[in-house]
Amino acid sequence: MKFLFDSDTWQEIFSSIRKNKMRTGITIIGVMWGIFLLVVLLGAAKGVENNFNKLFGTFATNSVFIWAQQTSKPFKGFQEGKSLTLKMSDLENIKNEIEGLEFVVPRHQTQALAINNFKSGTFGVFGDFPELDNVQKKDLVYGRFINDNDINEKRKVCVIEEEIYKQLFDKDVYPIGTYIKINNINYKVVGMYKEGQIGGGGPQGNIHIPFTTYQQVYNQGDNVGWMMVTGKPEYDITQIEADVKLLLRNLHKVHPEDERAFGSFNLGEMVKQVTGFLTGMQFLTWFVGIATLIAGVFAIGNILLITVKERTNEIGIRRALGAKPWEIKRQIILESVFLTSIAGALGIIFGGLVLMLIDATIGSGPEAVLNNPTVDIPVVIIAAITLVILGTLIGMIPAQTAVSIRPIEALREE
Repeated sequence: MKFLFDSDTWQEIFSSIRKNKMRTGITIIGVMWGIFLLVVLLGAAKGVENNFNKLFGTFATNSVFIWAQQTSKPFKGFQEGKSLTLKMSDLENIKNEIEGLEFVVPRHQTQALAINNFKSGTFGVFGDFPELDNVQKKDLVYGRFINDNDINEKRKVCVIEEEIYKQLFDKDVYPIGTYIKINNINYKVVGMYKEGQIGGGGPQGNIHIPFTTYQQVYNQGDNVGWMMVTGKPEYDITQIEADVKLLLRNLHKVHPEDERAFGSFNLGEMVKQVTGFLTGMQFLTWFVGIATLIAGVFAIGNILLITVKERTNEIGIRRALGAKPWEIKRQIILESVFLTSIAGALGIIFGGLVLMLIDATIGSGPEAVLNNPTVDIPVVIIAAITLVILGTLIGMIPAQTAVSIRPIEALREE
């Protein structure tokens, strides 16, 4: 390894580079562009994945949301356009009749004006059961979520999103135990969770109150606004969705083929699609990046072959003076590894800078498509090691060409 610290070794490498500045520069740019693309595309894919996890990561992914609409077909004496409403009894029937269920969670929602002292805002208000925390985990900052006592006693308590705290409370005020007015009714704040979680109430933030309190305050009786149905991991959520909607049609005397009567959003199916898209995107990124890298590395091999041809006399003289074949080989291989390493380092640096720029511009804000677009350090290390290996392998071709030249024939070359 002493030759790595020999000044003559590096003087020869830099001398070779100076003789072919244009070709070397273009080749380095080619390799740099390959690893730059790899880093940026992998970072972008990670940013999309992070954003998806930010929006839906708190949900049980094997879930479907179901709500009642209007009929589109007449059936059993009822005309087309009959309005439907889900009932609490529907949930009990679903739990008893449908196989593979883990949770069936009823919910209500509306928009309401919330006031704290002189600050106010319109937010999404949800009537919820404690089970919601099992299917949509809340990352609590302070306090707790709704519990069974809140439900049984119809308490006027609420859990607020962090965004609501920022709008209704002064900085550094501890919110737990304070009261806010929601449609002129006082609710005690018992919990606060981090913002950015999907709940359906809009970007201004969400407030959760006990389901029974919502029923009483908004005179909902036995009605249910919509429900979240979560299947066990081993069951197909698409089949569960179809079974639940068919049962609801039977319960509400709706035509079996009426697809408009009950609306639904299958989160599990969406997760599968997004996961498949991300997997395909990552595969395409690796394919494009590695293909570009290989093309650039082959270009380095071609440049070194030309260099060997131009240095035929020099190599012949060195061989005649006693230079061993492996010394010639290692010199050319080292030059190849050096060029690929420099190109790789520049590509990684520029790729990282572009990802930082993306994160600072389109990667921030409530409507950001990318969230924290980064590349894992192990991935960067693997890419760098792969580049060095490719540089070593491609360097062996001109190195073998160099040592295959007989000293006498090399000295005859002009």
